Amino acid sequence: MGNFQKLRVWQIAKDLAVKIYRLTQNQKFSRDRGFKDQIQRSAVSIPSNISEGDELETDKQSVRHFYIAKGSAAELLTQIIIGYEVGYIIKNDADQLIEECKIISVMLTKLIRARST
Repeated sequence: MGNFQKLRVWQIAKDLAVKIYRLTQNQKFSRDRGFKDQIQRSAVSIPSNISEGDELETDKQSVRHFYIAKGSAAELLTQIIIGYEVGYIIKNDADQLIEECKIISVMLTKLIRARST
């Protein structure tokens, strides 16, 4: 515990948040501030909760934050799907981002199991 930057799941989640920020700079998102803000918040929530959880005193506290990060990954996945369906995100980008959300979710499940034992 306490060295979250070395966690591969944190690295992937942080990179995904950066991708979301870059993606939402396009013209389509600028017309929908509410959606833009929401997708950015959920993307940032994933690595933020991983880092916060990893810095906490007990595994029980850590696991709680990892579950929150997992929920944020599901929220982001949903928003990516919606963004694609309303025409804000092109298919190739959406497919890649969705896959990254799924990978993060699987990695968080494994981290939760490891910290729960």
